[in-house]
Amino acid sequence: MGSMPGDDLSERKVDRRVPRARSLRRAMTDAERKLWWRLRELKLNGSHFRRQATIGPYYADFACHECRLVMEADGGGHAEEMRAAADKDRTDFLRSRGYRVLRLWNHDVLKDTDAVMEAVNEALQLPPTPDPSPPRASARGERGTQA
Repeated sequence: MGSMPGDDLSERKVDRRVPRARSLRRAMTDAERKLWWRLRELKLNGSHFRRQATIGPYYADFACHECRLVMEADGGGHAEEMRAAADKDRTDFLRSRGYRVLRLWNHDVLKDTDAVMEAVNEALQLPPTPDPSPPRASARGERGTQA
């Protein structure tokens, strides 16, 4: 059986983030696991969530690309100053790519799941964030470059 033109697997670009994403999926926290089971039940606005979705250099706990929504289930360590600064950088990056970010505390996911799912449903009913504007030109009038 011959191969089709363009089927050469050696030409396929390998995403080196995939093994890490798989590892993160296998090592979900209790809150992530509970949230994942509830998200799989949703069928609102064509929502389809992915676990540990790669977006740029980051792994989003849950992402619905169609709705441009990312959800992060955060533990208490995220309240610490250094972690909060890193989370802000991550959120800024995701927003620059047109995603809305919904941060959920693990405690809330585990103890008040219905309220968390209500917040998720509300977020899904909002229209997706439009694609971000193209990069701004520098003060010298140069054209922006695509990342």
